[in-house]
Order: sequence, then structure tokens, then C-alpha cells
Amino acid sequence: MPPPTNQHQPIYVAGHRGMVGAAIVRKLMQAGHTNLITRTHAELDLTDQRAVDAFFDQTKPAQVYLAAAKVGGIHANDSSPADFIYQNLIIEANIIHAAWRQGTARLLFLGSSCIYPRLAEQPMSESALLTGTLEPTNEPYAIAKIAGIKLCESYNRQYGSDFRSVMPTNLYGPGDNFDLANSHVIPALIRKFHEAKVTGADHVEVWGSGKPKREFLHVDDMAAACLHVMQLDADSYRAQTDPRCSHINVGTGVDVTIAELAQTVGDVVDFSGEIRFDPTKPDGAPRKLLDVSRLRDLGWSAGIHLRQGLRQSYDWFLANQSALRT
Repeated sequence: MPPPTNQHQPIYVAGHRGMVGAAIVRKLMQAGHTNLITRTHAELDLTDQRAVDAFFDQTKPAQVYLAAAKVGGIHANDSSPADFIYQNLIIEANIIHAAWRQGTARLLFLGSSCIYPRLAEQPMSESALLTGTLEPTNEPYAIAKIAGIKLCESYNRQYGSDFRSVMPTNLYGPGDNFDLANSHVIPALIRKFHEAKVTGADHVEVWGSGKPKREFLHVDDMAAACLHVMQLDADSYRAQTDPRCSHINVGTGVDVTIAELAQTVGDVVDFSGEIRFDPTKPDGAPRKLLDVSRLRDLGWSAGIHLRQGLRQSYDWFLANQSALRT
């Protein structure tokens, strides 16, 4: 079945209130799509198969962006592993099966770079999947995301559907979680430097040695990549992928040390004090970088530079401080 080209055809964005889902909605609206379908958790429980089937029967989406997921930091993953594997498995299984049953023309599943082995060769290519042991702290979440990829591939192989998967690197941007108790590194640093600036502190402490290298992608770039992959004709997509390795990495292909990141955040926030690293705190993996050559060969590359993206994130944080206070 060919993908819909009519901008009035219904497109369902699952997880539209999350950082990535909200960015996809913004990008679709900018592209002129006028029939976007969204539901809050109160309106539709994605773990309820009957409710999901009834929703698809009623709305009949032509495209689906599957950005809904239960997410959290290391502590949440480690303390509630059953919740993370069960809820993510059931959400993706319900939506993917309902999309196939309803005849949805195209679906995009959003995964995570944690699907790759913790000691995968750098940069991590799509072919590294299932070649080694996962990071133990988020293994249940990673297994659920791997299952989502394999669900898409299995429905494609058995039924000829057109379900695709993308694996983003570390994301940041508007709508991020700035709670210091469970936020990721960029929002945590932005908030730390901002509060140090406001209180007149003479230094900011950053966990670890500052030596590990990480890759970061602005969420608006992620949304643009999602639309690009969804709009590819089937022949182009299949020519660059494999039926049993069909997912596509999404990143910048460039990484920075945590020390370089901290210095850049400090510059953006205009903090003039000292940056102190605490090597007694864990560093994590020495490097996590995605090989993005597959996506580049399909005609897309990231366009938002890190400093520019950090500036946008800080501006969003400043505009939403009252709602973010915990």
C-alpha cells in the first residue's frame, strides 16, 4: 500500500505530550498536516488492547508515529524493571497490531540507542544489535525496544506491511525534564549552572571525570528525521536496510566530552565561576556514538549545532521555570 500524500489524511502521534512526540506534532503542523490525532492517557490507555483496537477502528489513521513509552532514568529503570518491560512491550504490541489490523499505510516506531550492547564497537552501527550484553541498569527497557523493532520487521515479513524504526541518540530540547533527581545530563547541567548563576555560587560541581564522550541531538532535528524517514518511498528505504536489520540510527555523528559539554553550557548560561569535576562519581561508558551513515545515505543530516540547541533549550527553561519548579 502506498503512503498517504494527502495532508488531510489522519496521522496518529502516540505520546504527543512527551518531548519527542510534541516535537513531531510541531513538525507535522509546520509541514501543513491538518488532521493530526492525539489522545492523552486519560482518554486512551495504550496498555488496554480492546481500547486501542476500538480507537483504531474509529479513527483509521493513515500513518502512525509511535513515540509513546514509559521512560525514566537509571534509578527508575533499576527499581521498577517489571513496569518498564511490561508497559513498553504492551504499548508497542497493541499499537503495531492494531495498525496492521486496521490497514495503516505506514508506521514509525521510535526506539533508543540503549538497544546496543554496552561494549559495542564505536561508532555503533545498526548491525551491532543483538551482538552482545546490554547495559544491566536499563536492560528491561532495552529489551522492550528491541522487541518493538522486531515486531515491525516481523509484520513486514509476514504481512507485507510498511512499519519502520528509528533509534535516536541522546536527545535534548524544549519540553525536556529538568528535575535534578532524574533528568539527563543536558537539562541537569542547564539547571545547575542557572541556579549557580542566580545564587552567585563560585563553582558548579559535575559528576565524573569529564572525560567520557557523548553524542547529543536536538529534539527538533529528531522530529525532522522522523518525517524524512516516513516520507521515503518504499524502494529507497528497503535499498538501505535489511528485512532483519531495518532500523535506522538518528544522531549527529559527532560527540563531545562531558567537560566540553559543561563548558559550553556554562557559556550559554553565562556562568563565570569554576567548573569542578568529581572523579569519585561514576563516569559510565567511555563513549557512546551512533554510526549515522545509513541515514546520511538516505538524504538526511542533523542541522542544529550543539551550542545553538543549548541556547534554545536554556531559553525554553527560562520561559517555563515556574512550571518546572519541584
